[in-house]
Parts: sequence; C-alpha cells; structure tokens
Amino acid sequence: MNAVVSGTGVVLARAGSVEELMGPRAADAPPVEPAGFVGKKGLRYKDRATQLAYCAADAALRDAGLVDETGLRVPALSVAVVVSSNYGNIDTIRRAMDTIVEHTAAASSPMDLPNASSNVVASSVAIRFGLRGPNLMLCNGATSGLDAVHWALTLLRGGRASHVLVLGVEPDNEAVRELLEGERTIDGAVGLVLESEESAAERGVPALASVGGYVRRAGLEACLGQLAAGEERRPGLWQVPESASAVLPEGLLDGVPRHDVTESFGTGSGALGVLQCAAALGWFADGGAGPVYVTAGGDADDATAGLVVRQVAAA
Repeated sequence: MNAVVSGTGVVLARAGSVEELMGPRAADAPPVEPAGFVGKKGLRYKDRATQLAYCAADAALRDAGLVDETGLRVPALSVAVVVSSNYGNIDTIRRAMDTIVEHTAAASSPMDLPNASSNVVASSVAIRFGLRGPNLMLCNGATSGLDAVHWALTLLRGGRASHVLVLGVEPDNEAVRELLEGERTIDGAVGLVLESEESAAERGVPALASVGGYVRRAGLEACLGQLAAGEERRPGLWQVPESASAVLPEGLLDGVPRHDVTESFGTGSGALGVLQCAAALGWFADGGAGPVYVTAGGDADDATAGLVVRQVAAA
C-alpha cells in the first residue's frame, strides 16, 4: 500500500501553510489565537495544546475534504487520530501538583481533572470532530513526531483505518519554559491527513506527497545509512534533527542541502517530525525535487528516527 498525504494544516505564529515553512518569514508575530481559527465554542477549560490541536485538525481535515460545513463526510469509524506532544498538558500537571503540595488534593479544580491525562489532546480532537477510529497519543521524546507518522502508516496498512489525522503540537507557557530552562517551543500545531493512494483517488482528492521508508536506529549515522539503502534516488533535501551532533562519514549525504526547521520556529520536540514532513511538502510546492530525508533525534538521544517523503507524479 502506498500511503499519501491528502491534507495539511499549519497553525504557527509565523506560518499558516506548508509553503511558509520553507519561505521567508516575518521577524516576529503575535501568538496564535485559537478562537480566530475555530471560534470560541468548546475552548473553555481546554489547555493550550488541545486548543492549538483543534485548529490544525480543522485545517487538515478540511484540506483533505474529510470535513465541510455539514460535518464529517466519511464514516466516523474510518478516521483515526494520532497525536504527538511531549509537553502538551504539563501546565495542568504542574498546577495540580502545586495545589496538592500547598493545600490538599480536594482543593484541585474539577475542570483540571480531564486535562490531567496524557491522552487529553488526542481524545479531545476525536470527540470534537466525531472521529471514532483508533486514537493514539505519543509522548516519546525526540523521535515522537516521526513515530506518530509511523503509527499512522501502521494503522492504514493493518486495515484499522482508512484515513489518519496526525497532529504534532507543543505549547509555549510558563511551565514549559521552566522545564526547558527558558527555551521556547514552536507554540503551535501541524496536522497531516494520511490515507492510501487509492482512497485519495476514489475521493477525487490530490495526493500532496507519498510517505514511507520509516526506520528507527541507535544513532544518526545508522539511521541515515538504512534510509539510503532503501532508496534508489539520492535525496534532494535533508531535514536535520534539532539535536544533531554527529559528524557524518565522508560520502554520506555530501552535497545534499540541509534544513533545520527549528531555526525559524523554535524547539519542535514532539511536534518536530510532523513539522518536518509538512516542510517537505512546502519544499515540493516551491519546486524542490527528489526524496526528502526527515530525521529526528541525534546521537545524544535514545534513538534516531528517519522517514522518506517523496513527490507524487503529476497526473
């Protein structure tokens, strides 16, 4: 089965489309206001990560033609949700822990309770859009975003879903900044809709790119080596991990242009892999040619994940 991207949603302060992920950007921009994207209804008592995910989900589902003004256009059970976020609800957890330490557990807000679960973003997105397929939440460190794409491919190939909404989201708030010692995250969300090439063709939706060739290895060199072994064509672009520190051996990807999306948008963390895949689509849209190697996690991390994003031949 050939899996393709049939929809995208980019909700960042300095980018609102895949094309803007690779092109010139303003020096600064105000934070995303979710109400401006999806309206105020349903946002109250939701943490920022969930609100941002709503925005990217709405954009990606609409772009893929799965949702319109009347609602979901395909069977609810056919759409799965896979979300990646390492810091998603850390503000809620910190607030609850502070309340328990300083007062008692009974003093905790009942409105915080649903948001204290790690899977709150994925489950909330599914509930809001009526998506009743498999629902997964990944908080898997540096490789989490690419792992989420991998699980989406697994659900499609295993016949568990016909369409998978993949979201990468990281909020920027006081709790996250304290944990990261002042570093800022992307404070946004990126969404991709994946489905089989046949499914997209049947629905009359253009395939924006094909996705495959996922590997996960201990170290950047081993990961890139296996990606290259499975590809006949030399990559046209390498999306590098933000923690890349390895010196590549001579001859491996020499001369291949490199792009670090975090230089423009901040720490990607759990959203990085999804953000990188979306940036690859932006590179294709701007005339880029050849496969794109997407990598997350460097030699200092638990593992390195890699994925190949390919152009789809024009019909």
